Amino acid sequence: MKYTLYTMVKVPRPGRVKTRLGRDIGHIRATWWFRWQVAGLLRRLRDPRWQVFLAVTPDAEGLTSGIWPQDLPRVAQGQGNLGTRMARVFRAAPPGPACIIGADIPGITRTHIARAFKELGEAEAVFGPSPDGGYWLVGLRHPHRLRANALDRIAWGTDTSLADTMDCLHPRTIRLIDTLRDVDTVLDL
Repeated sequence: MKYTLYTMVKVPRPGRVKTRLGRDIGHIRATWWFRWQVAGLLRRLRDPRWQVFLAVTPDAEGLTSGIWPQDLPRVAQGQGNLGTRMARVFRAAPPGPACIIGADIPGITRTHIARAFKELGEAEAVFGPSPDGGYWLVGLRHPHRLRANALDRIAWGTDTSLADTMDCLHPRTIRLIDTLRDVDTVLDL
C-alpha cells in the first residue's frame, strides 16, 4: 500500500496568494516567494514511499497550469472553506493513509512526512502543529471514512484551529509530530 501526500496549492497570482505577506513586502514579491517556496518543497518531498499529489485552486486554472511540475497528479480542491476543501481531498484519496500539508512551511522535510506516516500505523490521525495554534500537516489512517462536513465548524486562521479540528474528528488515537512555522508575514520570513 502506498501512502498519499497532498500539498494544498493556489495558482500564484499577485493579490491571491500570501496576501498578508504581500501587505508587508508587496504582492509581486510575495507571489514570487510562494512560487520559489513551493518549487523547493515539491523537490524535497518526492520520495518512493509516497505519492505526491497537488490539491489545486482555483480548480480549472490549477488543473492545467504549467507553473507546477507536470508529472505530479492534481486534484481540484473545489469550493467552500478550507475544511470543506480538505475533507473533499481526503474523501477522494486512494486506499491507505493520506496526509495534507500546506505549501508555505519552509521547514518540511521527507523525515517529517515519513514520521507522520509512521504514526498513522498506530494512530487514526496525526497533526503537525504550528506555534500559532494551527497546523501544517493533518493525516488520517482512513481518509475515505471522513464525513463530508467533518471539518466545517473550524475557526480557520485562529489560535484554536488545531484544537477545533481535533474536536471535530473525534479519533480515538491522535499523534502530534514536530511543530513547524508557516510564513504569513515578513516576521515569519
